[in-house]
Amino acid sequence: MKRDLILRVIAKLLIPFILLFALYVQFHGDFGPGGGFQAGVILAAAVIFYALIYGLAPARRVVPEPFVESMMAVGVLIYAGVGVAGLVLGGNFLDYFVLDSNSVTGQHRGIFWVEVGVATTVSGVMLKIFYMFADRGRVDE
Repeated sequence: MKRDLILRVIAKLLIPFILLFALYVQFHGDFGPGGGFQAGVILAAAVIFYALIYGLAPARRVVPEPFVESMMAVGVLIYAGVGVAGLVLGGNFLDYFVLDSNSVTGQHRGIFWVEVGVATTVSGVMLKIFYMFADRGRVDE
C-alpha cells in the first residue's frame, strides 16, 4: 500500500479527525454515551489505521512499543490512584465525592480521571495486541 497515493492522502486527512473524535468521546463520557473504553479503542484504531496505510515500521516510530507498554501501566496507576486518593481523603476506594469540597465536582473529577486511566490502558493494550499480531511471522522489517 505504500504506492497508493489516494489512500495515503485520505489517511493524512482522516487520522486527525479520528483522534479528535476520540477526545470528544473521552470528554463527553461524563454526560452521555462514551468514555474511556470507547475513546481508547478509537485512539488505538487511528494508530492501527496509520500502520495499515504507511506500514508497521513507521507506526512503531510514531508510537514506539516501550511507550505502548508504559501506557498500559500508567493507565492502571491513574485508575488506582483515584481509588487511593479516595481512601486517603477519608472515603472508600473509588469514592469520588471526597475528591472536592463540593461532592458533585468531586464526582466529575473522579469519573474524569478514572476514564482517562481506562482510555490510556485500553489504547495501550489494543496497540500491544496489534503489534504482537502484526509481528507474527515476520522475518525482516
